[in-house]
Amino acid sequence: MALTPLEAVRSDSTPLASPDAPAAKKIAGRSPSRIAFDRLRADKVAVGCTAIVLFFILVGIFAPLICKIFGVELRETPGAEALNIFTGYALIGPPEHSFTWEAPLGLQPGTGNDLLAEWVYGARTSLEVATIATVTTTIVGVVVGLIAGFARGWLDRIISFILDLFLSFPFLLGALTLAPIIVNRYATDEGKLDRAQFFSLIFVLTFFGWMGLARLVRGEVLSLREREFVQAARIIGVPTRSILFRELLPNLVAPIVVSISLGLPAFVTAEAGLAYLGIGLTSRPSWGQTISRAIPYFQDYWLYLWAPVLGVMLLVLALNLLGDSVRDAFDPKTRR
Repeated sequence: MALTPLEAVRSDSTPLASPDAPAAKKIAGRSPSRIAFDRLRADKVAVGCTAIVLFFILVGIFAPLICKIFGVELRETPGAEALNIFTGYALIGPPEHSFTWEAPLGLQPGTGNDLLAEWVYGARTSLEVATIATVTTTIVGVVVGLIAGFARGWLDRIISFILDLFLSFPFLLGALTLAPIIVNRYATDEGKLDRAQFFSLIFVLTFFGWMGLARLVRGEVLSLREREFVQAARIIGVPTRSILFRELLPNLVAPIVVSISLGLPAFVTAEAGLAYLGIGLTSRPSWGQTISRAIPYFQDYWLYLWAPVLGVMLLVLALNLLGDSVRDAFDPKTRR
């Protein structure tokens, strides 16, 4: 029997859903940041490295509490009464005696300072310097990169010349030049010397660390400034400051986050290296200082050297692996 046109349409169409059928699953969109964080949560390496970094952060924040729990402290004056007058080693703990909770890592030869307290406060120093230096270099690099990429003509050429000039100047030479001037200027005042060394170190790390991010941001802005949304904002008279920080900056979150994640371990290593050379922070505990003082005792007291070395290695490795995971998570071309 022939079907009417209405019956033919109904027979070819999709059957109507029953009122009792479950509702169709909603499709929810995800922003690039949400996709990146979902990838990080699914990455076991990123989760493990995040846990390690959080451990060091907590150690640095609660350094006084940790020292109080273990009953250790940093001595203002040498604790010669706790040392063997013949060998200079501690009367308790390693290397000449068995392990004890009174000094889990032992005491510093020659001074009697507790090495656990040195290690804990050294972690605080490294993270404090690295965090502040990363924040300052990020701010300077982003601002200079935005201006250089959006500007045209002579301003872009001047900023590019300054970038190339700073990149050609060796970092270590600048640190070696500045540190003796600071020490000689404030050598008679311990409090001022500590503050001067701290801020001069931040200044040196920032002074020689912002160029890489600035060039990266400049390259991204050069490609974004010709996009339709930027051209439309300029046509309707949006101020340049608003275009830079409201239109362009949100599109640069991924490279900035990657730069921060890779800059932190570099500054941790730089702080330890400068302290090892004696041109960093010499008036407060530092892993680099401990490594420098421990080298002559390595033959008999290997724990004295390996404790700060392992601290630097573990923190820098965790930060580097976390930085790689962050880069892969924010890269839209990654297959991970």
